[in-house]
Amino acid sequence: MNIEDLRNFCLSLKGAKEGLPFDNKTLVFSVKGKMFCATDVEDYELINVKCEPKEAILIREKYEDVLPGHYMNKKHWNSIRTDGKISDKLLKEWVKKSYDLVVAGLPKKTQKELEEEKK
Repeated sequence: MNIEDLRNFCLSLKGAKEGLPFDNKTLVFSVKGKMFCATDVEDYELINVKCEPKEAILIREKYEDVLPGHYMNKKHWNSIRTDGKISDKLLKEWVKKSYDLVVAGLPKKTQKELEEEKK
């Protein structure tokens, strides 16, 4: 998946926004101010996604191109190499799971607001 496809997919998720909150090269996708995906726009070698801790370990054990989250909490984040060995379908599945995990962690009121938003 190239960076434009990643961007388009992330922004297709309800309430998703993009920004560069850390520096001018770390592209972050968030929902209601909570990050669910990040990548470096200059080298685009890794995509960071949030995971349930047990699932994060299982995924790393199964796929050699999935590593503990680079510059992230390694318990909750995985970094996925973007060299094409992981299918776009699987990348989208992991990004969507990350998004869903973040949404599930939002306050109930905020979740309801998100549900009511138009995309």
